[in-house]
Amino acid sequence: MRKTIVALICALSIAMAVRAENYPYRSDYLWVTRPDHSDWLYAVGEKAVIDVELYKYGMPIDAVVEYRLADDMLAPDAHGSVKMKSGRARIDVGTRRSPGFRDVQLSATVDGKTYRHHVKVGFSPEKIRPYTAEPKDFTDFWRDNIKRMRKTPLKYDTEPAPEYCTDKVDCRLLKIHTDSDGHAMYGYLFVPKGAKPGSCPVVLCPPGAGIKTIKEPLRHKYYAENGFVRLEIEIHGIDPRLPQTAFDEISRAFNGRNGGYLADGIDSRERYYMRHVYTGLVRCIDLLTSLPEWDGCNVAVQGGSQGGALALVAAGLDERVTQCVVNHPALSDMAAYLEHGRTGGYPHFCRTAGLLNEHTARTLAYYDVVNFARYVKSPVYMTWGYNDNTCPPTTSYAVWNTLTCPKESLVTPVNEHWTSDATEYGQMLWIKNKLVPVANQQ
Repeated sequence: MRKTIVALICALSIAMAVRAENYPYRSDYLWVTRPDHSDWLYAVGEKAVIDVELYKYGMPIDAVVEYRLADDMLAPDAHGSVKMKSGRARIDVGTRRSPGFRDVQLSATVDGKTYRHHVKVGFSPEKIRPYTAEPKDFTDFWRDNIKRMRKTPLKYDTEPAPEYCTDKVDCRLLKIHTDSDGHAMYGYLFVPKGAKPGSCPVVLCPPGAGIKTIKEPLRHKYYAENGFVRLEIEIHGIDPRLPQTAFDEISRAFNGRNGGYLADGIDSRERYYMRHVYTGLVRCIDLLTSLPEWDGCNVAVQGGSQGGALALVAAGLDERVTQCVVNHPALSDMAAYLEHGRTGGYPHFCRTAGLLNEHTARTLAYYDVVNFARYVKSPVYMTWGYNDNTCPPTTSYAVWNTLTCPKESLVTPVNEHWTSDATEYGQMLWIKNKLVPVANQQ
């Protein structure tokens, strides 16, 4: 059953804010936008109307609001302005003739400064289907790559990480050798203190996009405190203990505006950077299921953005996965921009001239999340928001509508590219409630 959080107030801080949050932090100004459908959803052909308010110090102001209308992540195709009366204005958004989202982009200049906001509404999103088609040899390609990876025996280095141990949780730093080509992944392994053999479900947590350290490893310590073994990984084989300045330098050198590592080798399915990352996920599950604490049954994957994409990839590649939790998955329907008027997914290769074309789209089809989603058998719990301009709701629905496994969703229209601490804790509880009784394992 779809669960929808209906948000009546959605606001964005001033244009230069660096954090993707809607409610303004210590700002004198507050936008309030109210679609005339409480769930922000309409049928194709149905007209949408949005009431807009702007407050200063909590008091309504009569500003002139400029607006632009656009399909999700595409260039504006209409614009206009309205004068607020008693702090309120109404904007006729119109409709769509095909399933998708419309983005209402707002701006108002007050006291010499311009304040911006946006809100997206959906039209029959349950009918969105992906542009990306599955290659005929998709399963053979990945079966062969996993077989090749497994020719190398499982090997990993481990050392204590006392800085992340607590009175309830033990932590170790692992370096997992993922294949014979020299690739590796680092990860922090969290184990309940005193865990008995065969007592723990395991959880693999892949990271969001970027070349970066594993930030705030103890943020999700409640997994281990609730009896899980949890492995938080990075995917580039870089020691997370390096100083931030080192990660910044590496990122500047290898992750520039030309697409970075997500475009590395994009002209070849064999040379594409993410090939060893995807098979490395299976290797990480090999490791987790080799641990004496594993209960012999439950293997969960959980992540957001790129991490959400990798969670679905792992679930699609490895039938040992028993629960899958996903926030706004990246790497989804990436080539859809090739069709005029279609919205594609992160990393939005269309923004780099010449990078997305029919040739590179053939490579991406082997790595696109929508094609892995077709093979996920475990239950999935997926969360996404409508105002997300990183992993747009159009592509989240393309994934959601492709899944045929048991699935539940938490749709949070107000959210940009973030999830709350409460939502993330709730995901742990969902996994806990979905654990397969060990006595029932086949």
